[in-house]
Amino acid sequence: MNDQAVGCYRHPDRETGIRCTRCERPICPQCMVSAAVGFQCPECVSGHGPGADGTPPPRAAAPRTIAGGAHVMDPRLVTKVLLGLNVALWVAVLVVGDRLVDALELFGRARLTYGGPVEGVAEGQWYRLLTSMFLQQAPMHIAFNMLSLWWLGPPLEAALGRARFLALYLLSGLGGSALTYVIADPTQPSLGASGAVFGLLGATAVLMRRLNYDMRPVIALLVLNLIFTFAWANIAWQAHIGGLVTGTAVAYGLVHAPRHKRELVQRATYGAVLLVIVVAVVFRTLQLSG
Repeated sequence: MNDQAVGCYRHPDRETGIRCTRCERPICPQCMVSAAVGFQCPECVSGHGPGADGTPPPRAAAPRTIAGGAHVMDPRLVTKVLLGLNVALWVAVLVVGDRLVDALELFGRARLTYGGPVEGVAEGQWYRLLTSMFLQQAPMHIAFNMLSLWWLGPPLEAALGRARFLALYLLSGLGGSALTYVIADPTQPSLGASGAVFGLLGATAVLMRRLNYDMRPVIALLVLNLIFTFAWANIAWQAHIGGLVTGTAVAYGLVHAPRHKRELVQRATYGAVLLVIVVAVVFRTLQLSG
């Protein structure tokens, strides 16, 4: 099965795992044109490509992405679902109010009300590590995170495949939550998709490096985001750094796994990253509960 990255048909020196959905020629991000279904090459969009009539050439087997994922009809589906979940929860917070925020936000160990019970991850509410990833309050907060998700998500989802992209997103968010839980003040609440978004940013850098693309734009974006992370007040920098490191590590395992044992290496990557997260959370829980 042809699942190796090949050179773009217009830029042979640029490796890519994406193909035009009409003619199935390999295309790099510079040549990709968003269509109702997947991405197409400039020639097919203009009506002059070999797949312009809508009939793709025959092939023996379906090509795979650079990470081994299958090419699908809608390479943005998981991104859309994740975006929808974030927006739905934001609307729910607007309707329900602070009660929902208190129930889902991340904090280590604290009393939410005077004389109330002690709550938090250290008290067994481990779900907060996950639910806080989808929780936003301020309009600018959700706007920035969702725009970033929509910009970074589709190219990564197309290059990695749906399942791998979803694993990348969730592990990045959990990595950000875990570092926040371990380092931050246990009474300090934290929420937002920023950890997962920073993970996607790190993964984008890994993918661009793997495909030998110009790294300057993504490095500039990363530096700019890190400046904002440490310059603005009330930002959980731990979530940003944790998500960035986790997303980078996961993406490296996905796109650099040897072809002949790709699934084994990728699953080992998931398992190793998740194990580190669990160990860190358990250690901090014992520390706060002792």
